[in-house]
Amino acid sequence: MSLFERYLTVWVFLCIVVGIALGQFLPDVFRIIGGLAVAEVNVPVGVLIWVMIIPLLAKVDFGALGQVRRHVKGIGVTLFVNWMVKPFSMAFLGWIFIRHVFASWLPPDQLDSYIAGLILLAAAPCTAMVFVWSRLTDGDPLFTLSQVALNDAIMVVAFAPLVGLLLGISAITVPWWTLVASVVLYIIIPVALAQWLRATLLWRGAAVFDAALRRIGPCSIGALLLTLVLLFAFQGEAILRQPRVIVLLAVPILLQVLFNSGLAYWLNRVVGESHRVACPSALIGASNFFELAVAAAISLFGFHSGAALATVVGVLIEVPVMLLVVSIVNRSQGWYERTAGQVVEKA
Repeated sequence: MSLFERYLTVWVFLCIVVGIALGQFLPDVFRIIGGLAVAEVNVPVGVLIWVMIIPLLAKVDFGALGQVRRHVKGIGVTLFVNWMVKPFSMAFLGWIFIRHVFASWLPPDQLDSYIAGLILLAAAPCTAMVFVWSRLTDGDPLFTLSQVALNDAIMVVAFAPLVGLLLGISAITVPWWTLVASVVLYIIIPVALAQWLRATLLWRGAAVFDAALRRIGPCSIGALLLTLVLLFAFQGEAILRQPRVIVLLAVPILLQVLFNSGLAYWLNRVVGESHRVACPSALIGASNFFELAVAAAISLFGFHSGAALATVVGVLIEVPVMLLVVSIVNRSQGWYERTAGQVVEKA
């Protein structure tokens, strides 16, 4: 793991502190930044999000879709958990905890927004960090790449309908044109630009491609951190009034990570997939494309929304929670392989 990846929680915490402080001492500056919008899209944040997302998407090789047939059962488990279970389980946990268990401790005017943020977080499967988690578990690299490529291809067409459906079920109204515009701005256009960049660099050679990604990697990281500083500058007042909101929002996120990773891990054992396939399958079911979730939340609900804050809480707990899942699947390898062998024999 890189220094940034290893200490992501620390960097996010520092962004919270810096953002809140700047928002309190320079409120007029951030009001001006908040007003720099075209068609309800904040221009500075739009630029930062493109800089953040495009280098990540350039790493995705859609040619890996040809490898899907090598592990059909594992891919089936991944798709089932990522698209049929994860978003719905998060919506259900949000309904339980935000509307009921924690409702009296949260701002009543933000309950719907918090649930929307949780849904956006769960509807975007991980694109970049899953490669890190897979390496830490000795996961099959080709399987990891193929499931990421397939998930990204599905996300282009399924993200907007799925989010629209779940927001509707949760009685949260978002104009369809706004949702579709967010998908175009933060999925379709970045994917197209990233794949054009990838093809251009690879045409010049693999060494040029690798060197270019190493150079632009820090730009992606810097854009993420600047976006978080801006977000917390706008959220600062609300956080200072109710700091426990972050802890309460972390509860359903943590539960859905443990539930979905455990479900994918168990299902891969049931169908007889190897441990090297089960690990990345479980990890992508637990992790999130939080850059996209943050972008969509800001675009749909604004800087000041509970939705934006909820997605950032996902960023805050990403590394420690995923390292916990990595530890669990590594420690249980002997049990998994022994039990998986028994399942295959019975079949």
